[in-house]
Amino acid sequence: MKAKKIILSVFLVLVVAAYAVYQRLGGSSQSNTRTTETNTNTNTNNNQNNQVAYKDGEYTGTDADTIFGKVQVSVLVKDGKIVDVKFLDFPKDQLTSKSISNHSLPILKTEVIAAQNENVDIVSGATQTSEGFKQSLASALVKAK
Repeated sequence: MKAKKIILSVFLVLVVAAYAVYQRLGGSSQSNTRTTETNTNTNTNNNQNNQVAYKDGEYTGTDADTIFGKVQVSVLVKDGKIVDVKFLDFPKDQLTSKSISNHSLPILKTEVIAAQNENVDIVSGATQTSEGFKQSLASALVKAK
């Protein structure tokens, strides 16, 4: 009977510890989303006063090499503002790369449209893809100025 209590106590401690680790590492996607939303709001507020008017058209950026694959975007400008970002190439050869791209690229697109420039925060867990995105986008926006 005493052995069962000890085993049960150890099991409960392990479950609580595993949950704490999960919250710290694995369960952080919710906090990343909140961080991204906060960063988007900050970027929007910071960039409202220094908006750059771009020439209307669609501009293709150079492809940026990352360790997981190339990233290339095109940007659509209408009425002097960025209205869309298209992903021409992105890391998708491996399942993990595809998953990271599917998560991060829509976030980056939303941030760029809100900020109206390439100065957006990287997406946590997608540093290489974010940096490649920003590099390709910057080269497209140079053409639009």
